[in-house]
Amino acid sequence: MDVHISPSAVRGTARAPPSKSYTHRAILAAGYAGGAVVRNPLFSADTRATMRAVEAYGGSTTELDGGDLEVVGFEGDPETPSDVIDCANSGTTIRLTAATGALVDELTVLTGDSSLRSRPQGPLLDALKQLGARAESTRSNGEAPLIVGEGILDSGVSIRGDVSSQYITALLMAGAVTDEGVDIELTTDLKSAPYVDITLEVLEDFDIDAEVLGGDDSDVRAAGADGFRVPGDQSYEPDDGEYHVPGDFSSMSYLFAAGALAADDELVVEGAYPSAQGDSAIVGILEDMGADIDWDRDNGVITVARSDLRGIEVGVADTPDLLPTIAALGAAAEGTTRITDCEHVRLKETDRVAAMATELEKMGVDVEEYEDELVVHGGGLDGATVAGYEDHRIIMALATAALVADGETTIEGADHVDVSFPDFFEVLYDLGADVER
Repeated sequence: MDVHISPSAVRGTARAPPSKSYTHRAILAAGYAGGAVVRNPLFSADTRATMRAVEAYGGSTTELDGGDLEVVGFEGDPETPSDVIDCANSGTTIRLTAATGALVDELTVLTGDSSLRSRPQGPLLDALKQLGARAESTRSNGEAPLIVGEGILDSGVSIRGDVSSQYITALLMAGAVTDEGVDIELTTDLKSAPYVDITLEVLEDFDIDAEVLGGDDSDVRAAGADGFRVPGDQSYEPDDGEYHVPGDFSSMSYLFAAGALAADDELVVEGAYPSAQGDSAIVGILEDMGADIDWDRDNGVITVARSDLRGIEVGVADTPDLLPTIAALGAAAEGTTRITDCEHVRLKETDRVAAMATELEKMGVDVEEYEDELVVHGGGLDGATVAGYEDHRIIMALATAALVADGETTIEGADHVDVSFPDFFEVLYDLGADVER
């Protein structure tokens, strides 16, 4: 599906979509448990992949009236899947549930689409082998299809922290149901530490003890960590048998950007309650760029109005998913926006650094691309035909830029927003954007 967006003003109120990161973890945690009702989950292509994985390991999932999800779990003892697990385009699913698959007595095979089959899984496979499991890539290149299984027998493991924090999440979640638990030593600095904080928060809500070893930031528990420890022989038991998913700041970032660039009067986003999500940093980033933005934390409401933005320098070591949003904002701002610490952003659904550089240049923006840095010289955008790269975050970021471009912008392959924000274009249209599909 192609989407055509013309210069538009937006106004009104939108509701934050549920968090994709929390939904993945909650569904899998409920799978490790006897079960739970997951309240307000995100139903998207990615989270449905995690639902399928839980079912493959012996659990079941049922969508309830009112938008909740009932999960019947496998009580920490996953069965050997009867078929290959298709993780589609979900990197979170394949990483988190590969560790689950390592627990089975026989073998699990996990794969996905062409994009997922190009993403690095080698450090996780090596970690699982250190723990005594069988773990290998069918092509011997550290990429899916993956074969895992035969049980986690040992407890000590060392792993890189600068490729994906999802490896740490996978080991912590699976380690809690092993006999000995898992002690994780990081061999590099940890990138995307707030995502591990999300995991620790979900584990705590399911009555699982886990410990950060070291750490140097009171706000982000995992920041600066030397490692992590999760004792074994634990049981996942959520309070009152349910878990409530908060709103998603990664997805909200596009709404905030739309408001800062094109709000007529103001745009209000509800459901923006504080949580461990690192991407809530977008509020401070917009403030630094000069945006008129206000966050009522008690009521979970953020209000943003059209503003004269200025370029800034911002690092995304812990907030990689914000790079496309920041790049789009920088393209419309005055001056230069320098996005640093972004080498790991190249390892997402696509190389998001290169993708944003390429597509913003099509829109008339002067961009400099370096291995670990993206420099955007702002001042204006032209309408153009741009590629979506089958990447939901690239598509939504370009859509916000299109609101203030000179002329119509066509985004190719825009249907891939269903990965994290399936009704994104409907929300944008309801806010007043000139969107045609």
